Amino acid sequence: MGVNYNILEIMRFLPHRYPFLLVDRIVEIEPGKKITALKNVTMNEPFFQGHFPGTPIMPGVLIVEAMGQAGGVLAYASNSQEDPAAQLIYFTGIDKVRFRQPVVPGDQLILELEILKQRARVFKMAGKAFVDGKLVAEAELMATVGVTK
Repeated sequence: MGVNYNILEIMRFLPHRYPFLLVDRIVEIEPGKKITALKNVTMNEPFFQGHFPGTPIMPGVLIVEAMGQAGGVLAYASNSQEDPAAQLIYFTGIDKVRFRQPVVPGDQLILELEILKQRARVFKMAGKAFVDGKLVAEAELMATVGVTK
């Protein structure tokens, strides 16, 4: 079991900010291996105004984005020899995406990602999203760590 991060620590790793920061807490992280993160889904999310009025459902692409952000923290932590502020994680691919059930306000989205392959700054991860222990989405994600400074 590794360390966990609160929102302020997550913001050191990710450049995303409200309303696009989709990870609230890192529950567990093992650099080079896996991460577990959470996103509290509330009715205050701006996308619920239009998706869908009267039947709010979290867009699937944002569930995948939340997985990608959690994977970004894992990639930074796994590439720890460099300052996170001098790096940017780029999504380079998404495969095998499946949505199993809707995510609605009041749900707590648990994101689990595991590194399948890592070559220098390139990562391939398997991601799963759960609500109340039930699989709601899964995907394979690819990312590259880029140096910005």
